[in-house]
Amino acid sequence: MAIEIRVPALGESVTEATVGKWFKEAGDVVTADEPLVELETDKVTVEVPAPASGVLSAIMVKTGDTVAVGSMLGAIGEGDGKVKPALVKSEPIQPPQSAPQPAPAPLKPPSPKVQPAALEREPMRREEVSDSNGDGNSSSVNEVPPSPAARKYLAEAGVSPASVVGTGRRGQVLKQDVLGQAAAPTPVSSQVVSAAEALLAREPKSKATLRAQRQPITPSDETREERVQMTRLRQTIARRLKEAQDTAAMLTTFNDVDMSAVMQLRREYREAFEKKHGVKLGLMGFFVKAAVQALKDIPAVNAEIDGTDIIYKNYYHIGVAVGTDRGLVVPVLRDADRTSLAEIESAIVDFGTRAREGKLGLEEMQGGTFTISNGGIYGSLLSTPILNAPQSGILGMHRIEERAVVRDGQIVARPMMYVALSYDHRLVDGKEAVTFLVQIKEAIEDPKRLVLDL
Repeated sequence: MAIEIRVPALGESVTEATVGKWFKEAGDVVTADEPLVELETDKVTVEVPAPASGVLSAIMVKTGDTVAVGSMLGAIGEGDGKVKPALVKSEPIQPPQSAPQPAPAPLKPPSPKVQPAALEREPMRREEVSDSNGDGNSSSVNEVPPSPAARKYLAEAGVSPASVVGTGRRGQVLKQDVLGQAAAPTPVSSQVVSAAEALLAREPKSKATLRAQRQPITPSDETREERVQMTRLRQTIARRLKEAQDTAAMLTTFNDVDMSAVMQLRREYREAFEKKHGVKLGLMGFFVKAAVQALKDIPAVNAEIDGTDIIYKNYYHIGVAVGTDRGLVVPVLRDADRTSLAEIESAIVDFGTRAREGKLGLEEMQGGTFTISNGGIYGSLLSTPILNAPQSGILGMHRIEERAVVRDGQIVARPMMYVALSYDHRLVDGKEAVTFLVQIKEAIEDPKRLVLDL
């Protein structure tokens, strides 16, 4: 009996997904809990495991299809997998035939049609070219000699004027008549064609012709374009960011931070820290701790608007933005105020690894109260981060670079970083936003304040 493979529950408020790719083909042997297919949701990518061991006997959906929670993806049957059945949707059902149908009689090939262009280009017989002189008599074309230029070209080629149809007055053969024979599709004398081609080669080319010949041949823009459907994650990112701009009254305030103290602290304790905790001492842990301390003093930045109400959060779930090939995801570090520096660094490394592998769960990216985004790892000097709605604040970190600053009346070089706080001005006033960012600056420039909770 076949065992059905169905779309599992994908998390709160997630009702459908897009089929990413199948790891197995119809007819392959599978084992229980082995990943079979990848589903892309609004936030994460989910792998659907095999419910039992057997042979993947049917695939009901293909890559790119939208499937609802609970819908059928395929089936697993018994067998050794030696003979691979085809996809369910790939085999069209053939209607039964009661008796063989006689083969239809072969159609007669259509008779060749004379093209109008050929008729127009057919050379006229000499006796048919005439010009009425008003008395009913006609004059033969031989009565009008070729033009001097045409006569010269014909003489050089050794061609008789009678073999060229003239287009001049009373059928006179002109120079262009001789030149035009090279492009004529009708059968003409090989001597005429050779002469015409030689004359064309000697004709001076216009500037436009020379310019066109020098112009490089490039493919059309359409052939150099590629149309790819947006993933569900990218669609969600685009929608949420636009909603944040349309809904919140966003404003950004900036400051710069002297990173000398933190970098000196890392140099002194890097080896001991990594030896004891098994993780490197990074910068993000210091900023998470500084942000939690500032959120406690400025609770409006840790709040959100719900209709006409303000919800103040007395817990500190810090979202850490992680860039992946599939898009930006924001896993949440829960209760960061109760988490040690080593635990924060370890969690951030784990988030980054599993985000790039697409193994983050939906529950790990929900419930954040404040977000930190580090564009400095990509070389960003300054930016204005967009709110992660419905949050009211997001902190942007940037690259560290040596800059000239004044310390005690002296111009010295210091490792400086620009920091930015984007906030919802409907809830957070300018004074609160600036104070929040100044507190982070002070905590980073004097890390002892973090230990003493100052």
